[in-house]
Amino acid sequence: MPPNDLEGALREMLSRRAAVTRAVAADPAGAVIRRANRIQRRRTMTGMGLAVLAIVAVSAGSLQLRDNRPPTGGTVVIGDPDQRPLVDRTIPPPGPDTAPPLAEVDLLIDGSIATAQGRRVALLGTGKVERAHRLTDGRGWLAVGAPTLAGRFLWAVAADGTAQVLLAGADEIVLDTDGRQVAWKQGTVLAAAGIVNGELASTVRAEAPAEAVPLRFVNGAVLVRLSPDRPGHVLWSLRPGPLAQGADRASTHIFGALPDGRLVGEITPSAGPTACLTLLDPAPDLGPGKPDCGPESAGDGRGAVSPDGRWLLVNGRSAGEDSALLVDLTRLDTSTGVRSAGPPMTGTVVWSTPDTAYYADAAGGLVRVAVDRVTEGRPAVPTALPGLPAGELPVVVSGG
Repeated sequence: MPPNDLEGALREMLSRRAAVTRAVAADPAGAVIRRANRIQRRRTMTGMGLAVLAIVAVSAGSLQLRDNRPPTGGTVVIGDPDQRPLVDRTIPPPGPDTAPPLAEVDLLIDGSIATAQGRRVALLGTGKVERAHRLTDGRGWLAVGAPTLAGRFLWAVAADGTAQVLLAGADEIVLDTDGRQVAWKQGTVLAAAGIVNGELASTVRAEAPAEAVPLRFVNGAVLVRLSPDRPGHVLWSLRPGPLAQGADRASTHIFGALPDGRLVGEITPSAGPTACLTLLDPAPDLGPGKPDCGPESAGDGRGAVSPDGRWLLVNGRSAGEDSALLVDLTRLDTSTGVRSAGPPMTGTVVWSTPDTAYYADAAGGLVRVAVDRVTEGRPAVPTALPGLPAGELPVVVSGG
């Protein structure tokens, strides 16, 4: 083949090969691109995972902070069963305001409440408190003020000690055992109301003598003493209109009720000045039942019936000395049903359980009466309370 023809054939072959596209076995650029894509995908997944973890951590922290955050101020809600008790949420970590509990009940000492859980809650915005009632749902207390020139006050006290006034200017204020009803007297107006969401609701009013005084709730009615200077009581059934005067002119004090509705009371027989215990029939007109005159009492009106109606703790005399007496109400007509329970009571006596009661003695000691010990012949001994100012008596908080 001539050189010119050979050269032309060679050129034609090379041009054809150059025109044909062939896959390259080793493609560095593609490999780099593919590796970059894989790295980007891994980084994206890792970033998303970290973001999710961060959101979960922040959310958990937020929930924990929100759960530990103290409740904000506002209207105190009383007796609302649908809300979580505030007492549990305001218990602080161990510190200066926590201490071993002094008793199984709350105590009012020097302007603060020493709770049965060991907390000390200072009462903020109240005057001197004469009686206090712990709410059954654990959201705080109701506090009845001592008499002042402006009358008595009823405060709703939150778990942190802040208070708001529910009632002001009354001559007397009494609460039921659950802290859901209040009765009061102001001038010649006798009134009662429910306590709902921090307010008085469904108020009922009656006309009563100016000297009449409400004493306590008994089986849904309000026990009223017609005059502080004369015997005689009447049960007000929370109906409007004039208060019925009734026919009872013999009972001097009433301490509570039995499960069958009869009232445990005290009368002063015409034969002598010594007061004695008896049972009164609520219908009609609190007439005396049997016994006509049971064990003698001190006549000062201090005493209370246990929640089950079995026992009465009342001031009286034992072995010639003043004493608190434990009376078995199933044996009210026999002397064997009476035992010396401890020193005489002052202030309010509170039954924390059907077989345990608390009260303060004249020296400011706290007395815990255990029925089983007293019936075995071992009267209660007062316990000194730390932090109690000289000359001041503790107030045993009822309810709860």
